[in-house]
Amino acid sequence: MLHTKNHQTIVSKYSLSDYLDQLVSNSGHLHQRSAELEKACQYCWDNQHVESEMPSSLDVALLLSQLSADETTLVVCLLSDNRLRNAEFFKTIENEFGHDIHKMVLTLEKLHGFQASHTDNKEQTERLRRMLLAMVDDVRVVLIKLAFRLQRLRELAQTDSPIRQALASETLEIFTPIANRLGIGQIKWELEDLSFRYLHADAYKHIAKMLEEKREERELYISNVVSEIKGLLEQAGVQAQVYGRPKHIYSIWMKMTQKHKKFSELFDVRAIRITVNTIAECYSVLGLVHGHWRHIAKEFDDYIANTKENGYQSLHTAVYGPQGKPVEIQIRTIAMHEFAEYGVAAHWRYKERSGQDQVLQNTISSIRKLLDTSDSDESELLESFKTELFSDRVFVLTPQGKVVDLAQGSTPLDFAYSVHTEIGHKCRGAKINGHIVPLTTVLENGVQVEILTTKEAHPSRDWMNPNLAYLHSNSARSKVKAWFRQQDYGQHVIDGKAIIDRELKRSHINQPDLDKAVKHFKLQSMEEWQAKVGRGDISSGQLSFAFSALYGAEDIEKIPQKTRARKPAKKSASQAVNVSGVGNLLTSIASCCHPVPGDEVVGFITRGKGVSVHKQDCNNILNLEHDKQDHLIPVEWSEHDHQLFEISLNIQAIDRSGLLRDISNVLSDLKINVLGIQTLSDKATQTADLKINIEIQDLEQLQKVSDKILQLSNILKVYRSR
Repeated sequence: MLHTKNHQTIVSKYSLSDYLDQLVSNSGHLHQRSAELEKACQYCWDNQHVESEMPSSLDVALLLSQLSADETTLVVCLLSDNRLRNAEFFKTIENEFGHDIHKMVLTLEKLHGFQASHTDNKEQTERLRRMLLAMVDDVRVVLIKLAFRLQRLRELAQTDSPIRQALASETLEIFTPIANRLGIGQIKWELEDLSFRYLHADAYKHIAKMLEEKREERELYISNVVSEIKGLLEQAGVQAQVYGRPKHIYSIWMKMTQKHKKFSELFDVRAIRITVNTIAECYSVLGLVHGHWRHIAKEFDDYIANTKENGYQSLHTAVYGPQGKPVEIQIRTIAMHEFAEYGVAAHWRYKERSGQDQVLQNTISSIRKLLDTSDSDESELLESFKTELFSDRVFVLTPQGKVVDLAQGSTPLDFAYSVHTEIGHKCRGAKINGHIVPLTTVLENGVQVEILTTKEAHPSRDWMNPNLAYLHSNSARSKVKAWFRQQDYGQHVIDGKAIIDRELKRSHINQPDLDKAVKHFKLQSMEEWQAKVGRGDISSGQLSFAFSALYGAEDIEKIPQKTRARKPAKKSASQAVNVSGVGNLLTSIASCCHPVPGDEVVGFITRGKGVSVHKQDCNNILNLEHDKQDHLIPVEWSEHDHQLFEISLNIQAIDRSGLLRDISNVLSDLKINVLGIQTLSDKATQTADLKINIEIQDLEQLQKVSDKILQLSNILKVYRSR
């Protein structure tokens, strides 16, 4: 890999033309200069005189070109130079290089601005890594960020910068695991060695000294082993490359500390790598090596059959070589070696998407397929990479820098409840990156969220309404619901008693033993039962079912047998209602109350017109004369296949210009068919009353319409005509 100290090296070593030629020759993706690449280079070249702590993009682009980066990656890198960073230049990028380049530069700007606070919490550290990956749509941005960090560490090698240790610590915690996850071995090893050198200078020098002391002896030994293996493979007719493997000081130190071994006991101090053409040859070579030298059983790993999560594949073994000295040997194909060195950088376009490691592994397997297949349709394969890791999650920061992991689509209110239930209850506003935003704002990766609270907890009932989109999380919505349960207990008891009485009357149950119902629902008291019914924990349907099971004939008033029969009927002519006890009976929707699916309904047998379907609380049903009670018959909604039902919606509002237009836009957006509109304005009170006849499918759709209209300014009340 090319080592450069700073941008002055570029100026002294190259002209602009020579520099462009070097980029093209390094990269396996570029065959000639492009106008876009030349223009990006020119911008960066012209601003080299501006002082900056960050590495020059010219140096970083050379580093990336040696990883066979594509043209887009190089252009984004060059345009991300700190010397060019200002709002005016970002506009220039979009105008001259297009939206995609502009978006990648802005994303990289976010990553450059990221600073990880040190944490010993492994879960938090992993969330930080995932947040960085989730912030990008194109993994090439992460590759550029890693290259900038590597170049920064290189340039700090000759200085006593006070920030060296902070950068090195952050690199080992956050960035080297990301490089490992993306399979970029070349960047990972150098990031680790440089960081280790800055953090543990004495240990670094000690290991380096031990490597240097017997370097000549070790190199001679390795040379002899390489020659012996080459001869062995030539005799077997296997074409292969055999060479000594580089020593990475950080990995040696990690093995010494984790395995509690001395330097002399490490196998990979003497290490050989063998690259062949096919997987079959990998195992053939393994057999030849094991047949020639005695292998060390505990030191064998088959990462070809058991691929690592980051896509790494190779055979690892250790043998007692000449003079009985342990030698570590890695055997892999050329394609495996390229992937081990360059990882996702081996391909020019790659995205990570799901919160599961299996998805990441599957995506990397797709890249392996691309690398291993020369005659594949590249564009078709590239389409399969358009998946992003963690698409179902969003990672945001608290003001203290802690990462909070939420479901995609979460709002500041979800964030508040995830931090602490009381913070959610007391929430009255939110800031994102220092700016006040609505509580319904959908959170994006990497933003900082601050919750504004009041002294007293007082959630809004609107928060529980899914149509208003205050809360995305069912857990948070349950916490709000639980708060209201506790606050409104007395009212729930009153409401529940009324619902129970109405259900008893509807079921014609006379003087029942209600203690039986309390025991049926496994509750301790009548009041607890009424409270559960009042807040909706026990539905009217559950009550009806329980009553029919609990109370026998002695509790039920003598009413005509046909009204209590439960035999299912065939679908009626309306195809929306099932009539119990009577088959092939014509039904119609009552015009007095306009019931819709979701309403609790009852049928009334008419003379010559079949069954008229009413809401159970319809005034005509509640005020029905006693001698006509036996005309009532149980009915229920059937699968109505998107049948539409007419209802009247009343709206009260403070009159203003554009009110009717805004309401019409809501109805249009929700694809609601409007049958008629009546409006009445009162100039004295500055109010407006509107009655709108619409067609809907069911109560759920009606609720959504009402909620959306209520969100409009000046709307006071939205209700359905009885």
